[in-house]
Amino acid sequence: MMTKTVLVLVESVNEYLPILEESGFRLILAPTPATRAEAVATRGDEIDAVLTRGPLGFKADEIAALPKLGIICVIGAGYEQVDLLAAEARGITVTNGAGVNAPSVADHAMALLLSVVRDIPQADASVRRSEWRKVTRPSFANKRLGILGLGAVGMAIAKRALGFDMQINYHSRSPRADVDFHYCATPLALAAESDFLMVATPGGAGTRHLIDKAAIEALGADGFLLNIARASVVDTEALIDALQHGRLAGAALDVFDDEPQVPDALKTLNNVVLTPHVAGLSPEASRGTVQLVADNLLAFYAGKPVLTPVHS
Repeated sequence: MMTKTVLVLVESVNEYLPILEESGFRLILAPTPATRAEAVATRGDEIDAVLTRGPLGFKADEIAALPKLGIICVIGAGYEQVDLLAAEARGITVTNGAGVNAPSVADHAMALLLSVVRDIPQADASVRRSEWRKVTRPSFANKRLGILGLGAVGMAIAKRALGFDMQINYHSRSPRADVDFHYCATPLALAAESDFLMVATPGGAGTRHLIDKAAIEALGADGFLLNIARASVVDTEALIDALQHGRLAGAALDVFDDEPQVPDALKTLNNVVLTPHVAGLSPEASRGTVQLVADNLLAFYAGKPVLTPVHS
């Protein structure tokens, strides 16, 4: 095949981009809004493919500016800011990175759960201040872990949680026949039956505020909320209010509504653990993610079905 040119909008997997070059692709790196706009405006005729991630997306006007565009590859599972209808109208294929970083995300989810429930950051800080703050914190055996979204990530979290002797409840669009975990019919019911509630569902309009004020109240004053998915799934204002007033024991968040901006109200709370959207980042996940992009591109340009197609 002739060398195809890929517009790379992502900035988190630079170390592994040579995988694409070794597969025969030419790259245009445009990791900032300015370089992205410039590349679309001035080099639109050259670009055959786009590599992006969910929050960065790719918009209808950008798709329209690239006459040769045939495929948009998204790293990670979420593709909420990619205009799927505009892509579909042009017959452009869209792929995502579903499942590749699930082990890394699940590891991080468990790290957050352990950190917030066992109060690790506060304990660490107390020792560094030469205090000896001894606080009794819950253990995990027989606790009910509610998982919202039982896809690759949710399943990987469940597998890890079983090692802690936790009971697994879940809610997803439909019950899974291949698991014997307890299915809850609504997010609200899941919250009511959880000690720890883990958000592991995709972002986008369909899941917006599934965890609302009522669900947070149902989780209750002894409950903990964890989000390694997308901030939009949780009503952040209701969450902050519950944390401030003791109606929720704690929260651990890897995702925020307006990244990298994090509400000051969250930063001042001592019952939260915050990380900068890093759950999916590991050398293994990054390498696997870029390899999947390469495999999807090679399949597409060889006229074969792509491995992880996304449909609107």
